[in-house]
Order: sequence, then C-alpha cells, then structure tokens
Amino acid sequence: MGTVTLLSDDDAAPEARPKIVMGLSVTATLMALALAAPVAAQDVNCADPVTQYEMTACASLAFEAADGDLNLAWRMAMDMARHLDAAQPGLEPPTADILRDAQRKWIAFRDAACSAEATLARGGTMANQLFYMCLERLTRQRTEDLRLYGEVN
Repeated sequence: MGTVTLLSDDDAAPEARPKIVMGLSVTATLMALALAAPVAAQDVNCADPVTQYEMTACASLAFEAADGDLNLAWRMAMDMARHLDAAQPGLEPPTADILRDAQRKWIAFRDAACSAEATLARGGTMANQLFYMCLERLTRQRTEDLRLYGEVN
C-alpha cells in the first residue's frame, strides 16, 4: 500500500529520512513496491487515467507530492518550535519534542485510518488506490495544520 516518511527534526533531504512500511502484509508490500517502481519508469497520464493501474499510479504520485509539501510545512513548524524553545529555555518538555511526538502519532493515525478506509475495496484492485487517495487527503489536511502552526504561533 505505501512507504511512509518518518519525519526527523533535522533538515535532512527527504531521501535521507528513514522510510517504513506500516501495517502491511508481505503480499501487499510487494504489490505496492511493484506498483511504485514502474510509475517512475513509465509515463502515466494523470489528466485522464483509464486503467486501474493508471488510477493507482496517479493516486500514488499525488500522495508523493502531498508528502513533499508536508515535509516543507514540517520544517517550518519545527523552526517555529525551536524558536519558541529558544525564547523560553529550560521548559520541559521542549516544544520541539512535543511537536515531534505529535507528528509521529499523527503518522501512525494516518496510516491506520487509511488502511481501514482501503478495506472498502479489500481484496480488489482498487484497495491500493483508496489507500493512496486517503494518504493524500489526510496529508494535505495535516500540511495545513503544520503551516498554521509555523506561521501563527
């Protein structure tokens, strides 16, 4: 179903961040990897996808774009958290630690929620598409939350 980025508190490039696969059977993981690899090698017309493969590939690409936006918002939010920590040194736990813990819990929630949503097509070819569509939707929502935090607090 999907590879999920674990966010770190440093500014490492997204490709340097650790990756995990959560809550997936070996078969589902292999299917997801098989779907993801050809997407990069093959042009998929996401303006008018026709086959289930294309629809799933496009959903995966949309999630990847959303994940990139999330990583930018994450850096902005962590910068704000560090700024707050610097303004009030010695507070425990540090704001950055609280934000990091919340983000890790949100990732676990998102993955579990999307796994549950994908069961609407359990055993069918549309399950992976539903999973990626859910990942994109929840990731975009979280991105807005992190942007708000980074800009307002």
